[in-house]
Formats: sequence, structure tokens, C-alpha cells
Amino acid sequence: MCGIAGWFDKNIDFSEKKEVIGKVSQSLIPRGPDENGAYITNDIALIHRRLVVIDRENGTQPMTVQHKDKKYTIVYNGELYNTEEVRTKLIAKGFKFRGRSDTEVVLKSYIQWGKKCVERLNGIFAFGIYEMKSKELFICRDRIGVKPLFYHQYKGGLIFASEIKAILATGMVKPVVDEQGLMEIFFMGPARTPGVGVFKDINELCPGEMALYKNGKLHKEFYFKLKAKEHTDDLQTTIEKTRYLLTDSIKRQLISDMPVCFFLSGGLDSSIISKVASMYYREKNRGRIHTFSVEYEENDKYFKKSLFQPNRDADYIKMMVKDTHSVHNEVILNHPQLADALYDATVARDLPGMADIDSSLLLFCKKIKQEYTVALSGECADELFGGYPWYHNKNILFEQCFPWSKDQTIRRKILKSGLLKDGEEYVHERYYQTCRKTDKLRSDTKVSARMREMFMLNFYFFMQCLLDRKDRMSMYSGLEVRVPFCDYRIVEYAYNMPWEMKAYDGREKGIVRKAFEDTLPNEICWRKKSPYPKTHNPVYMEIVSKKVQEILQDKNSALSTLLNRDGIKDIMDNPDKIETPWYGQLMRAPQIMAYIIELDEWFKTYNVEIDI
Repeated sequence: MCGIAGWFDKNIDFSEKKEVIGKVSQSLIPRGPDENGAYITNDIALIHRRLVVIDRENGTQPMTVQHKDKKYTIVYNGELYNTEEVRTKLIAKGFKFRGRSDTEVVLKSYIQWGKKCVERLNGIFAFGIYEMKSKELFICRDRIGVKPLFYHQYKGGLIFASEIKAILATGMVKPVVDEQGLMEIFFMGPARTPGVGVFKDINELCPGEMALYKNGKLHKEFYFKLKAKEHTDDLQTTIEKTRYLLTDSIKRQLISDMPVCFFLSGGLDSSIISKVASMYYREKNRGRIHTFSVEYEENDKYFKKSLFQPNRDADYIKMMVKDTHSVHNEVILNHPQLADALYDATVARDLPGMADIDSSLLLFCKKIKQEYTVALSGECADELFGGYPWYHNKNILFEQCFPWSKDQTIRRKILKSGLLKDGEEYVHERYYQTCRKTDKLRSDTKVSARMREMFMLNFYFFMQCLLDRKDRMSMYSGLEVRVPFCDYRIVEYAYNMPWEMKAYDGREKGIVRKAFEDTLPNEICWRKKSPYPKTHNPVYMEIVSKKVQEILQDKNSALSTLLNRDGIKDIMDNPDKIETPWYGQLMRAPQIMAYIIELDEWFKTYNVEIDI
């Protein structure tokens, strides 16, 4: 895993831009603390920061290969999970390899197949390849959007990078947010509309999108879209194939020159990964797996059951530790730490994010990084296999809105009257755009068609928000986190699986439970879903409220022109009266306060200018 950046402009001699290139590279140090490199010519600079995971000696970047009369150079961030299969095909084509790195495989795949190479790659990645003779720059992002890739196009040039901060470091883009950006922050946030970078003139390649920059023009196209197909497998075959795809994905992602550990919450998804890995380790005589969980001080004292969080994780974690014989580590966070980490979490994401849901993960990853460089996590099973309550409640299912942010009342409450008048319309249009581009079959029933729409809404918004969170918080800590449920084969299979199979036995993720019922303890396999743990201690609300009060008293804060003090004070005074969360099941009153803290930090640290 790494941080990458590139800057192409025929009118710039980049050999004279070393100071700026150094700033760009420096901005990506957390993503690649082990090595750095740059490829510089008269018209392009390719920058790389490396986190070494596989083949330190032969994976150095930027990597250049001469093939016939052409010279290709790549900067690559990611992990390929079918490296050996692709390498074998390339060897049959006459290619030779100097090492085991997937970077070399990706580069030579492009040399052989051009842009169609991406159709052969199974992994999480973002990369740029420059061909010197034709002066063509190819950029690409993985099908699911696990790895980020932002860009800025201007007359005569293109800049791309893993993170927004690297683009801003060039000085070619001002940190300006216009009305659209504010709409994203206040009405879509912490999610983002696919392709939108929030900052004015900064965009993002969407999941499954690639682009060729040539002769001053950027030609973008999707190489991956979710297509509706008839599901021809019977129930038993579907169960077996679900089990095979998940097991195969997990095993592929265990390959690493560095030790691998596992996030374990005691929930279905992380338990499947840990169990499959433990069985594989025993088979290969690799010893015991190491697992990590996160908890908060005194959380047991203040925990309250809810529809979204019906029970605590602790007992289930113990059960899985015993079942997998893992060496387990519990990371316990305190509340001052959690609040203080909001500032780093904002810088890690380059934007206000999921408040303490982000900062807790950041602290968790930093702790894990003290011992490990690679981890596996159970993200995205809920989006793909119907794990959330909104899939199962028919009163919610057909509401014409994002089900995790049903109305904008609470968002409007914190804004000054008259600001962003079209906010609700902006959200609805994003919702309808996603529904309109949902591919369906004529034979789909009303429920089946709606489930496809829900899949797309979750895939492009809720899931991308969680993937962005996982990438930014982990990579800011120099930790590579892999997500086996995001194998594109699993995504495609789940998209076309009939709902009655997916929700086997009327349960959330029923097909996954059935597929692993003979592998997991029964209590784990059929446990009701519980989300990522959050703090329930009122002391946290007191800490973040105090910080927000200080922000509201700061006349120099940009938020003084945007926020409604009375509305925020009412939330502070009546935290339990919020009927609909800010975002999903986790962001309630304490997280709204934390989001305001992140907003203030973002405006100050990035010197954000408002242009409306």
C-alpha cells in the first residue's frame, strides 16, 4: 500500500519544481513511511511513497520498463489478489519478471493489453501509467473504490493523487469550497457524491472508472458497472458459491511478506474472516492468528440496547477467540483521547468525516501499527447482503430517500436560517440519479427492483463512506487494511442474488449465515447484527460540547457565518430528543458535536475559502 501522485504539463520543466514536488511527497508520508521516489522529466512528475508489504527489493517505485521502442512508468497504490494468475499469462506472452511485486505485473499488463488490462485485475488499487513516446497518461481506480484517486484538470495539465492534500500541495488549486461543496458537507456529509472532491475544481475517479489524458483532454470511461443478470443457481448452489467466493477471497488476501492480523468484533463478518484465516494458518502450520478489538472506558456501565445495537460485543469476542485459538488484543480508548483524535482524523480524511467513528478507528489503527503492517477487516458485508434494518422494514424500504439520512431536519437545525436553501433538493436529486442508473431486469418484481436500487444506494454512498473511512484512518497510521468482502466477484454475485435467498430464513445476511453455519459457533452465526462499537459514556458528550461552545464563541471561526448557535445549543441541552440520526445508526448528538469540531478544524487547517 502506498501514496501516489502525478503532475503532467507540457509547459512545465519539472526538474525545476523539486521543492514543490517535495511538498507533494511529504504530504503523503503517512501512506508510505518506508520509501519514497520520484520520476521527473520535462513534462511530468510521478511521485510515490511506499508502505512495504511484498518484495521490498523489487517493488520500488516509480517503476519504469522499456518495451520495444516505448518507455512506461507506473506509480501504484494497492494490492493485487490474482498476481500469480496474471503473471503466468504474461510469461506465456514472452514477458520476464525481475521480482514478485504486483506493481510489475500491473505495469506489464498495461503494456500487453492496454486499458483492457484492468478487466483482468482482481484487487484494490489506484495507479497512473505514463508512456513517454506518445505522452499518454493512464489513470485507474479499482472496481469497488477501496483505494482513492483524486484529480484536478486545468488548461494544459492534469494532477492526480491518492489524497486531496497532495493536490493542494502543488499550489495549482486553491482550497475553495463553493455552494456544491457546502451542500456536500452539510447535507450529504460525511458521505460524498461519487466523483465529487468537495473542494472546487477537485474531482475523483469513481469506483470502476479509468481515464486517459492525451493532447490536453481527459477521456473517462467506466470499465465496471453493476449489471442485472438472471440468477440461475438454486438455493444449495448459491449457499455453496457464497461460501466459496468468500473463503477464496479471504485466503487470497492472506498473502504478505509482513505479518497479518485481524479485526475481530464478535460479529458475523469479522468472525468469518478470522475463522477461515485460523483454519488456513493451521493447515499451513503458520501458528495462531492475532486478533484485535476496540472498546471504550466504562462502556459496559452506560450501554443501552437499541434497534441498531441490541447487545455488546465482549462476550462474542471471547467466544471467537476461544474458537479460533487466536492471540487476542483489546484496545481500550479513553474519551479525551477520542475527542483529541478528531483533529488528526479530519486531516487524515481531508474533510469532516464520521466524527468519533473516524477518530476511534484512527486510534485503533495506530495501536495495531505498533506491531503489524497488514490487517483484514469485515467491511461491506451489510451493504452487499442486506445487513441493515432498512432492507427489512417495508415502511422504510420504499421511502424515496437515503434510508440512513431520511430527512434533513437535524442538518437544517445547525445551519443559519436562509443558507443553502436548495439543500433538500440537492439530496433528493442525488438519490434519484442513483435510482435512475440502477440496472434491472424486466422480470424483476417490485421488491426485487427496489432491492437493486437499495443495493446501488448503499454501494455508491454508505459503503463508499465506510471504505473512505477505513482507507484514510488506516493509511494515516501506516497500516494496510484489506477488505475481503469487497472482492468484485462477490459484489456481482450478491447484486443478482434474489432477495429471498439473500435474506435466507428472513434474516439479515441470511445466505452468509447459512453458508458458514457449519464453520462458526451457532451463537455467532445467528447473532443479530451489531454495528461498529461507539461510546455511550455521557462524559464524551460533555467533552465535545465544551469544545463546540468554544468554537461558537470564536468570532474568527469561519463557522460563525454558517452555524445556528441556538439550534446547536438545543441539541446540547436535549441530546436524547434527536429522532433521526445525522447519518446512519451511529451519528447522534455527541457525533454531531464532534462533526462541528471537525468542520472547524477543516476550515482552519486547510485555510478553506467560501465562494457562494
